Amino acid sequence: MNPSYLFVAALLTLASISDLRTRRIPNALTFSAVAGALAFHLITGGVTAAGWSLAGCALGALIFFPMFALRGMGAGDVKLLAAVGAWLGPGQAVMVALAASLAGGCVALVVALSNGYLKTAVRNVWFLLVHWHVMGVQPLDGVTLEGTRGPRLAYAIPIAIGTAVTLWLA
Repeated sequence: MNPSYLFVAALLTLASISDLRTRRIPNALTFSAVAGALAFHLITGGVTAAGWSLAGCALGALIFFPMFALRGMGAGDVKLLAAVGAWLGPGQAVMVALAASLAGGCVALVVALSNGYLKTAVRNVWFLLVHWHVMGVQPLDGVTLEGTRGPRLAYAIPIAIGTAVTLWLA
């Protein structure tokens, strides 16, 4: 087993617990995970491996940044994918993001159904799409993280699921 997978498993376990309890992923966790990944890859694979790790970190952050900029995702989620990318590299960061997005949609559907929020969620998505069509892609007050009263999704869970699926299929 790749030793990086153990670090990623520990990172995602701690992030998921924190996100479920507080709906926050601490900077100390994500930043130390990135630093640990860079150091690990530098020591075990040299400058090339550290560059690969840095590329995974940057790409992981870049992939989820638009959702953060549109106020549909928290910064901790972006930093968590960046940390996972730092450990697994750019190729797997992309796969984790795709799998996490699919898992996030499924988990969001379950959360919306279990909270009686599905009709409102579908209506909000429709309003958002119409708003983007008319005004361009920008946040829509009332359907952002700060503006909604709906149930919150601890997105560390879908990121963990996406990572597990990605590593299982690798």
